[in-house]
Amino acid sequence: MRPQNGLRAGLASALTSAFVRPIANAIPANRAGVAFSRAFIASSLWLASPPLKGSRIEPGIRGEWVRAPGTSEGNAVVLYIHGSGYALCSARTHRGLTTRVSAGTGLPVFACEYRLAPRHRFPSAADDVRAAYDRLLDQGYRRILVAGDSAGGHLAVDLAAQLLRERREPPAALALFSPLFDVTFGLAAQRERMSPDPMISAAAAARLVGLYTVDADLASARLRFAFDDIKGFPPTIIQAGGLEMLAADAIELARALRRAGADCELDVVPGQMHVFQALTRFIPEAAPAMERACRFLTGNLPAIVRAA
Repeated sequence: MRPQNGLRAGLASALTSAFVRPIANAIPANRAGVAFSRAFIASSLWLASPPLKGSRIEPGIRGEWVRAPGTSEGNAVVLYIHGSGYALCSARTHRGLTTRVSAGTGLPVFACEYRLAPRHRFPSAADDVRAAYDRLLDQGYRRILVAGDSAGGHLAVDLAAQLLRERREPPAALALFSPLFDVTFGLAAQRERMSPDPMISAAAAARLVGLYTVDADLASARLRFAFDDIKGFPPTIIQAGGLEMLAADAIELARALRRAGADCELDVVPGQMHVFQALTRFIPEAAPAMERACRFLTGNLPAIVRAA
């Protein structure tokens, strides 16, 4: 099966490089370009990663609740933070991922809706993620896992770091899919010189993220993570595709977390693209990778929780 799987992944990468990358690189980083990108990505994700059948989707405060069949209720939950450059996507576009995270963990997932650029700039998205986490605590959830992809991975790391700096209990564990680490895209540009990313160029991705960080100090601790001042970072699994430019970010983030003493598992899957876990209809490796991430999350879920 592996050769056939590799051929399918290679074909998906070739088609993405031929058709998606030119579009992504050509779209201007303005309101009209963002509007087009939102519609393009929403339709693409719906085609490549439909929600898992039988899942229940219910509205929540600034987000939505996702429950796959067989979900158990209690004081454990997964907070999911979607990606796409702080400017695109939503809880709705990511139902293919969130329903599978719910199925893989057996837990309800709260998919956070945060304010998007260019209308809303740093730190509005990070503030909204923090507010979602605090609401889950207020609702009685004492065992919180966090998962996120791309820019959502960056927001997940910021959330955990901020809680630790405030000496508050961080999430029990994190699962990060193709996380953004270097918001300047310097690491991505270096890797791109070795091999182009099938989806988008580093320059185009940097323009998109720049809509969110335009007025921010890129060297601030909220954007450029160092972890020198925090201890006890949650166990973290980082997954990335071997073909994507953000594999460099995944590797460097893992190094930084390990230097800080964190338990960090790095899983760079050869031949795969950015957030390949979302491409369930086309990529055979998507489901096994998601299973590994969910096992990591539940394996680090505490069985006993201190009273609030």
